[in-house]
Amino acid sequence: MRRFNAIFRKELHAYFTSPTSYAAFAVYMLISSLMFYLNFVMFQPSIIDFRLVSGNATFMFIFIIPLLTMRLLADEFRQGTDELLLTSPARLSEIVLGKYAAALLLMVLLVGLNFIYPIVMSFFGPIDMTVVLTSLLGMLLLTAAMAAIGLFASALSQHQMIAAMTGVVLLLIFWLLDWAAQAAESLGTWLMPLAMSARLDSFSKGILSGADIVFFITLTVVFIVLSIQVLERKRWR
Repeated sequence: MRRFNAIFRKELHAYFTSPTSYAAFAVYMLISSLMFYLNFVMFQPSIIDFRLVSGNATFMFIFIIPLLTMRLLADEFRQGTDELLLTSPARLSEIVLGKYAAALLLMVLLVGLNFIYPIVMSFFGPIDMTVVLTSLLGMLLLTAAMAAIGLFASALSQHQMIAAMTGVVLLLIFWLLDWAAQAAESLGTWLMPLAMSARLDSFSKGILSGADIVFFITLTVVFIVLSIQVLERKRWR
Protein backbone atom coordinates (compact mmCIF):
# COMPACT_ATOMS: atom_id res chain seq x y z
CA MET A 1 0.00 0.00 0.00
CA ARG A 2 2.90 2.36 0.72
CA ARG A 3 4.29 1.90 -2.80
CA PHE A 4 0.81 2.36 -4.28
CA ASN A 5 0.47 5.65 -2.39
CA ALA A 6 3.90 6.81 -3.59
CA ILE A 7 3.04 6.14 -7.24
CA PHE A 8 -0.41 7.71 -6.81
CA ARG A 9 1.05 10.91 -5.33
CA LYS A 10 3.76 11.08 -8.03
CA GLU A 11 1.19 10.78 -10.81
CA LEU A 12 -1.14 13.27 -9.17
CA HIS A 13 1.72 15.77 -8.86
CA ALA A 14 2.56 15.22 -12.53
CA TYR A 15 -1.06 15.88 -13.49
CA PHE A 16 -1.33 19.14 -11.55
CA THR A 17 1.99 20.45 -12.87
CA SER A 18 1.37 19.47 -16.48
CA PRO A 19 0.12 22.13 -18.92
CA THR A 20 -1.54 19.34 -20.92
CA SER A 21 -3.98 18.65 -18.07
CA TYR A 22 -4.99 22.30 -17.79
CA ALA A 23 -5.27 22.62 -21.58
CA ALA A 24 -7.49 19.51 -21.79
CA PHE A 25 -9.75 20.80 -19.01
CA ALA A 26 -9.89 24.26 -20.59
CA VAL A 27 -10.82 22.87 -24.02
CA TYR A 28 -13.47 20.66 -22.46
CA MET A 29 -15.05 23.49 -20.49
CA LEU A 30 -14.89 25.87 -23.46
CA ILE A 31 -16.64 23.48 -25.86
CA SER A 32 -19.14 22.11 -23.32
CA SER A 33 -20.06 25.65 -22.22
CA LEU A 34 -20.54 26.69 -25.83
CA MET A 35 -22.76 23.66 -26.49
CA PHE A 36 -24.71 24.40 -23.31
CA TYR A 37 -25.29 27.97 -24.44
CA LEU A 38 -26.35 26.97 -27.96
CA ASN A 39 -28.54 24.00 -26.95
CA PHE A 40 -30.16 25.43 -23.85
CA VAL A 41 -29.69 29.12 -23.11
CA MET A 42 -30.08 30.35 -26.67
CA PHE A 43 -32.65 27.97 -28.17
CA GLN A 44 -34.54 25.95 -25.56
CA PRO A 45 -34.55 27.63 -22.12
CA SER A 46 -38.11 26.40 -21.60
CA ILE A 47 -36.98 22.74 -21.64
CA ILE A 48 -35.18 22.05 -18.35
CA ASP A 49 -33.48 18.77 -19.23
CA PHE A 50 -29.90 17.86 -18.27
CA ARG A 51 -29.75 15.49 -21.25
CA LEU A 52 -29.39 18.54 -23.49
CA VAL A 53 -25.90 18.86 -21.98
CA SER A 54 -24.85 15.37 -20.95
CA GLY A 55 -25.03 13.89 -24.46
CA ASN A 56 -22.49 16.35 -25.86
CA ALA A 57 -20.29 16.07 -22.77
CA THR A 58 -20.00 12.30 -22.93
CA PHE A 59 -19.05 12.38 -26.61
CA MET A 60 -16.26 14.88 -25.91
CA PHE A 61 -14.77 12.48 -23.35
CA ILE A 62 -13.66 10.31 -26.31
CA PHE A 63 -11.13 12.98 -27.27
CA ILE A 64 -10.33 14.58 -23.90
CA ILE A 65 -9.60 11.48 -21.80
CA PRO A 66 -6.86 10.02 -24.08
CA LEU A 67 -5.08 13.38 -23.74
CA LEU A 68 -5.21 13.01 -19.97
CA THR A 69 -4.04 9.38 -19.91
CA MET A 70 -1.52 9.30 -22.78
CA ARG A 71 1.52 10.01 -20.58
CA LEU A 72 0.75 7.54 -17.78
CA LEU A 73 3.04 4.76 -19.03
CA ALA A 74 4.24 6.09 -22.39
CA ASP A 75 6.23 8.82 -20.64
CA GLU A 76 8.04 6.21 -18.52
CA PHE A 77 9.08 4.37 -21.69
CA ARG A 78 10.17 7.61 -23.40
CA GLN A 79 12.31 8.75 -20.47
CA GLY A 80 13.76 5.28 -19.90
CA THR A 81 12.50 5.24 -16.32
CA ASP A 82 10.40 2.15 -17.03
CA GLU A 83 13.41 -0.10 -16.33
CA LEU A 84 13.80 1.41 -12.86
CA LEU A 85 10.07 1.10 -12.28
CA LEU A 86 9.79 -2.47 -13.53
CA THR A 87 12.81 -3.65 -11.50
CA SER A 88 11.69 -1.84 -8.35
CA PRO A 89 10.20 -3.75 -5.38
CA ALA A 90 6.75 -2.45 -6.37
CA ARG A 91 4.41 -5.03 -7.86
CA LEU A 92 3.09 -4.38 -11.37
CA SER A 93 -0.44 -4.21 -9.99
CA GLU A 94 0.68 -1.46 -7.56
CA ILE A 95 2.30 0.49 -10.40
CA VAL A 96 -0.72 0.26 -12.70
CA LEU A 97 -3.33 0.82 -9.99
CA GLY A 98 -1.40 3.78 -8.56
CA LYS A 99 -1.31 5.45 -11.96
CA TYR A 100 -4.93 4.56 -12.67
CA ALA A 101 -6.11 5.92 -9.31
CA ALA A 102 -4.54 9.30 -10.11
CA ALA A 103 -6.28 9.33 -13.49
CA LEU A 104 -9.55 8.30 -11.84
CA LEU A 105 -9.38 11.25 -9.44
CA LEU A 106 -8.98 13.50 -12.46
CA MET A 107 -12.08 11.88 -13.99
CA VAL A 108 -14.04 12.72 -10.84
CA LEU A 109 -13.00 16.38 -11.23
CA LEU A 110 -13.87 16.32 -14.93
CA VAL A 111 -17.35 14.91 -14.32
CA GLY A 112 -17.87 17.20 -11.30
CA LEU A 113 -17.47 20.24 -13.55
CA ASN A 114 -20.69 19.23 -15.28
CA PHE A 115 -22.65 19.90 -12.11
CA ILE A 116 -22.43 23.59 -13.04
CA TYR A 117 -24.98 23.15 -15.83
CA PRO A 118 -27.93 21.75 -13.82
CA ILE A 119 -27.32 24.50 -11.27
CA VAL A 120 -27.67 27.11 -14.02
CA MET A 121 -30.71 25.28 -15.44
CA SER A 122 -32.41 25.33 -12.04
CA PHE A 123 -32.63 29.15 -12.28
CA PHE A 124 -34.90 28.72 -15.33
CA GLY A 125 -37.28 26.24 -13.67
CA PRO A 126 -37.51 22.97 -11.71
CA ILE A 127 -35.06 20.27 -12.78
CA ASP A 128 -35.33 16.50 -12.29
CA MET A 129 -32.48 15.83 -9.83
CA THR A 130 -32.87 12.06 -10.20
CA VAL A 131 -31.96 12.36 -13.88
CA VAL A 132 -29.08 14.69 -13.01
CA LEU A 133 -27.60 12.37 -10.37
CA THR A 134 -27.97 9.16 -12.39
CA SER A 135 -26.57 10.91 -15.46
CA LEU A 136 -23.54 12.09 -13.49
CA LEU A 137 -23.08 8.56 -12.08
CA GLY A 138 -23.24 7.18 -15.63
CA MET A 139 -20.68 9.76 -16.76
CA LEU A 140 -18.41 8.80 -13.85
CA LEU A 141 -18.59 5.08 -14.68
CA LEU A 142 -18.04 5.88 -18.35
CA THR A 143 -14.96 8.02 -17.68
CA ALA A 144 -13.57 5.36 -15.32
CA ALA A 145 -13.78 2.79 -18.13
CA MET A 146 -12.39 5.27 -20.67
CA ALA A 147 -9.45 6.06 -18.37
CA ALA A 148 -8.66 2.33 -18.12
CA ILE A 149 -8.72 2.08 -21.93
CA GLY A 150 -6.50 5.17 -22.16
CA LEU A 151 -4.09 3.61 -19.66
CA PHE A 152 -3.94 0.46 -21.79
CA ALA A 153 -3.26 2.56 -24.92
CA SER A 154 -0.47 4.35 -23.03
CA ALA A 155 1.13 0.97 -22.24
CA LEU A 156 1.41 0.15 -25.94
CA SER A 157 3.73 2.96 -27.05
CA GLN A 158 6.54 5.22 -25.87
CA HIS A 159 5.11 8.08 -27.92
CA GLN A 160 2.40 10.02 -26.12
CA MET A 161 0.57 11.18 -29.26
CA ILE A 162 0.44 7.63 -30.63
CA ALA A 163 -0.94 6.52 -27.27
CA ALA A 164 -3.55 9.29 -27.43
CA MET A 165 -4.59 8.40 -30.97
CA THR A 166 -4.77 4.69 -30.08
CA GLY A 167 -6.98 5.60 -27.12
CA VAL A 168 -9.30 7.69 -29.31
CA VAL A 169 -9.63 4.87 -31.86
CA LEU A 170 -10.42 2.29 -29.16
CA LEU A 171 -12.98 4.58 -27.53
CA LEU A 172 -14.61 5.38 -30.88
CA ILE A 173 -14.92 1.66 -31.59
CA PHE A 174 -16.71 1.04 -28.29
CA TRP A 175 -18.82 4.17 -28.79
CA LEU A 176 -19.97 3.35 -32.32
CA LEU A 177 -20.74 -0.32 -31.75
CA ASP A 178 -24.47 0.46 -31.50
CA TRP A 179 -24.37 1.95 -35.01
CA ALA A 180 -22.50 -1.11 -36.26
CA ALA A 181 -25.07 -3.33 -34.56
CA GLN A 182 -27.90 -1.55 -36.35
CA ALA A 183 -26.09 -1.72 -39.70
CA ALA A 184 -25.25 -5.42 -39.38
CA GLU A 185 -28.36 -7.04 -37.98
CA SER A 186 -26.81 -10.49 -37.86
CA LEU A 187 -24.14 -9.22 -35.45
CA GLY A 188 -26.43 -6.84 -33.60
CA THR A 189 -27.14 -9.14 -30.68
CA TRP A 190 -23.37 -9.55 -30.12
CA LEU A 191 -22.27 -5.95 -30.64
CA MET A 192 -25.03 -3.98 -28.94
CA PRO A 193 -24.25 -5.15 -25.36
CA LEU A 194 -20.69 -3.82 -25.78
CA ALA A 195 -21.71 -0.34 -27.00
CA MET A 196 -20.82 2.37 -24.48
CA SER A 197 -23.36 4.85 -25.82
CA ALA A 198 -26.21 2.33 -25.52
CA ARG A 199 -25.20 1.55 -21.93
CA LEU A 200 -25.65 5.21 -20.97
CA ASP A 201 -29.32 5.36 -22.01
CA SER A 202 -30.72 4.08 -18.73
CA PHE A 203 -28.62 6.53 -16.68
CA SER A 204 -29.82 9.47 -18.77
CA LYS A 205 -33.43 8.43 -18.10
CA GLY A 206 -32.97 8.39 -14.33
CA ILE A 207 -32.78 4.58 -14.17
CA LEU A 208 -30.04 2.62 -12.42
CA SER A 209 -29.46 -0.64 -14.25
CA GLY A 210 -27.30 -3.27 -12.56
CA ALA A 211 -26.29 -4.71 -15.93
CA ASP A 212 -25.02 -1.34 -17.16
CA ILE A 213 -23.09 -0.69 -13.93
CA VAL A 214 -21.51 -4.14 -14.11
CA PHE A 215 -20.62 -3.54 -17.78
CA PHE A 216 -18.62 -0.39 -17.05
CA ILE A 217 -16.92 -1.92 -14.00
CA THR A 218 -16.03 -5.06 -15.98
CA LEU A 219 -14.67 -3.01 -18.88
CA THR A 220 -12.53 -1.04 -16.42
CA VAL A 221 -11.14 -4.17 -14.77
CA VAL A 222 -10.44 -5.87 -18.11
CA PHE A 223 -8.34 -2.98 -19.44
CA ILE A 224 -6.47 -2.55 -16.15
CA VAL A 225 -5.59 -6.26 -16.25
CA LEU A 226 -4.55 -5.93 -19.90
CA SER A 227 -2.28 -3.01 -18.95
CA ILE A 228 -0.66 -5.14 -16.24
CA GLN A 229 -0.15 -7.94 -18.78
CA VAL A 230 1.53 -5.56 -21.23
CA LEU A 231 3.94 -4.43 -18.51
CA GLU A 232 4.53 -8.05 -17.54
CA ARG A 233 5.65 -8.82 -21.09
CA LYS A 234 7.94 -5.76 -21.12
CA ARG A 235 9.48 -6.83 -17.81
CA TRP A 236 10.56 -10.21 -19.18
CA ARG A 237 11.51 -9.02 -22.68
